Amino acid sequence: MTKPSSPLNDGSPSVQRWLVTIAVMASVIMELVDTSAVNVSIPYIAGNLSATIDEATWVLTSYLVSNAVVLPLTGWLASRVGRKRLLTTAVAGFAVSSMLCGVAPTLTLLILCRVLQGAFGGALQPTTRAILLETFPREERGKAMAVWGVGIVVAPILAPVLGGWLTTDHSWRWVFFINFPIGITGFTLVNLYVFDPPYLRRTTRRIDYWGVGMLMVGIGSLQIVLDKGQEADWFGSRYIVVLTVVAAVCISAFIVWELLASEPMVHLRLLKYRTFGAGIVLSLVLFFVLYGSILLLPLFMQELLNFPAITAGIWNSPRGLATMALMPVAGILIGRRWDMRALLFAGILVSAAGVLTLSFLSLNAGPWNFLWPQIIMGAGLAFVFVPFSTITVDPIPNEEMGFATSITGLTRNLGASFGIAIAATLLQRRDQVHQSRLVAHLNPMNPRMSNMVAALQARFQQGGYDLSSASHRAMASLYSMVQHQASVMSYLDEFRILAALFVLVAPLVWIMRKPQFKERG
Repeated sequence: MTKPSSPLNDGSPSVQRWLVTIAVMASVIMELVDTSAVNVSIPYIAGNLSATIDEATWVLTSYLVSNAVVLPLTGWLASRVGRKRLLTTAVAGFAVSSMLCGVAPTLTLLILCRVLQGAFGGALQPTTRAILLETFPREERGKAMAVWGVGIVVAPILAPVLGGWLTTDHSWRWVFFINFPIGITGFTLVNLYVFDPPYLRRTTRRIDYWGVGMLMVGIGSLQIVLDKGQEADWFGSRYIVVLTVVAAVCISAFIVWELLASEPMVHLRLLKYRTFGAGIVLSLVLFFVLYGSILLLPLFMQELLNFPAITAGIWNSPRGLATMALMPVAGILIGRRWDMRALLFAGILVSAAGVLTLSFLSLNAGPWNFLWPQIIMGAGLAFVFVPFSTITVDPIPNEEMGFATSITGLTRNLGASFGIAIAATLLQRRDQVHQSRLVAHLNPMNPRMSNMVAALQARFQQGGYDLSSASHRAMASLYSMVQHQASVMSYLDEFRILAALFVLVAPLVWIMRKPQFKERG
């Protein structure tokens, strides 16, 4: 009996396409949920495995490094082993390595298993996206990207809630164990419904060891710098300086090497398509802002407003829910031939408005104050990611799609890493600046300050403290207020910066060409 050659658009029924969609989404959501859910488990992992928090964060770093190294190689790997075989191997490997992470008895073994898990996970996003883009005709890709975008945008927002629940009510090991049944489901569905397209011919060309080596060292070093830079005081640390130099040299050499190679592993020449090139820049900024805000909001809620972790997780979900609700609408509008550039431009500006609204928060904010800014941002993101995911690769020939999604996957991860690293650093630096400015206004001759200190001192004396102790505690309380206000101001500064970044990149949308829905390749 002859096996069907492809689920592509030239003869596949609509049902077949959506079965392929379910198959690949089960695979990619597993990786996306795991990546974000593990973050909240780090303190529990450290305590259970007798490690410090700093040591336990290598559980995150090790995954990110191996994941980032594999991402740009996915298109090349698919051309050697086939896309279906690559995806089934990645799904099975991710599920098995997740189980190994869950049973790891020591931190060292857990980190080694996370390296393995990250390597398998790196192949999932680019491969699943390439399969979806190839499965649907160009005029229906908006619908496919609406479904794929739900996982990409919503999973990182909702996963911390799941991770917090599994960790606190069960064990941190369940954050890894839960991947196994999902992985089995994804593996089965992929085997049943996904097939390689006829134009994807396997090659037997030799492995470019120099290129692989430069890529691994360069991207690995850069990822460690971004993940550990703030913790190590950036360029005040010798090893961060060394890794930065290594990353710059290796990545620069790799780019030149690939551009000159007759058979490159990473098809950087795809950047000649102006729509794709503009999309790469947009991808860096979009995920910079998205993950920067994902870092800042829970910290604001927990550190300044004393929200419990689970409460902070719940009140971070409206953005994801709004995105999930409106993504199908964006897909329908694209299917009706609305100009994707106009939808993308409007989505970016609406998202910017949502982020900017967060800059009006204060220490008096309650949970409901976070609702509408996040709904506005989430609504905007729905009209960002669906047209963005569709239009960026529109000019790419089908046979090059795997290489294109590999590059966009790498820029997505780098944008997220830069967003988290720079947001954390800027938060600390702006806090110091605002503290210095506020402290400069604490003049003992200022009547308002004198009255405040006197009122605080009287309150402590009523609590049973003598005059000297009450005076010291009054000054300590005043300084604590200054610290809180400085922290609030630093958060609000960052929200304004993130909103401004959205606005600044919005005009890039008009560099892109309007899709013509003509089949290529």
